[in-house]
Amino acid sequence: MEITDVHPDLHEPLRRLPPLDLSTRWARWLGRVGPRLQRTKPVAGVAVRWVRSGRLRLRVYSPATPPAAPAPALLWIHGGGLVIGSAVQDDGLCARTAKRLGTVVVSVEYRLAPEHPFPAALDDATAAWEWLHAHARELGIDPGRVAIGGESAGGGIAAALAQSLRDSGGVQPVAQWLFAPMLDDRTAADTSLDAVDHVVWSNVSNRVGWSAYLGAAPGAASVPPYAVPARREDLGGLPPAWLYAGDIELFHDEVADYARRLDDAGVPVTFEVVEGAAHGFENWAASTPLSKALVGGAWAWLAARLGVQPLA
Repeated sequence: MEITDVHPDLHEPLRRLPPLDLSTRWARWLGRVGPRLQRTKPVAGVAVRWVRSGRLRLRVYSPATPPAAPAPALLWIHGGGLVIGSAVQDDGLCARTAKRLGTVVVSVEYRLAPEHPFPAALDDATAAWEWLHAHARELGIDPGRVAIGGESAGGGIAAALAQSLRDSGGVQPVAQWLFAPMLDDRTAADTSLDAVDHVVWSNVSNRVGWSAYLGAAPGAASVPPYAVPARREDLGGLPPAWLYAGDIELFHDEVADYARRLDDAGVPVTFEVVEGAAHGFENWAASTPLSKALVGGAWAWLAARLGVQPLA
């Protein structure tokens, strides 16, 4: 892949981005410690706090002035290839979402593989969903207007959570908000993709993540239910979904296929393809016009699902 394939807005942020190769132990250690040390500029009017419930740790973003009526909410799940990352890495996006939409955002600090393989991360996301609903009155939220979302690996976990909640019944999320979600282990199993220079997230790192999470080589004939969202055959009855992928990133084809299958199953779908966008650019290039356009459109979509009017 040539730099000319990458959108011009991303050239400078990409030069500042450190290389990521999860095949090395050092990179995996740095990918866990680094996000926890970062400091994001606070967003005026949004209160941020950690909450602990048993082993579960949650990062809660809420309007500093409680709304007069119960507000909608978003359960957010961070990315990191299932093996790195922390809720604090998305402080900017989560706090801005809380302010722009007047929502409470709860981000889950889920357990990471390989120390905690599937279903640990999904179990933690499920526990966060249950905690959010159990504390709806305290949080000032309307339990009937809660969306789930995430980026990359977190988007994949969110998709799996939507599937699990659909099967278990009870209160359902009103929307899925999936930023370049990591959905299909069979991509990692395709070693021909190793030779492609996918900027930011390579198939070598992808295989490390899926192998750690599944506890086995990706691409097996069968996997446990909810471990790999794209493996589910019946996608009917899932909440409306917004998904995006960059056209040059590793996940483009699997996200496009999942969006098509959701549509075929009768699920309302909005699928955005961003030309020249490398994986996760809305995070590491958040101040660029390209990122602002994507996130602005994503906010508008989510606002409509939550029944709110976004702030300008």
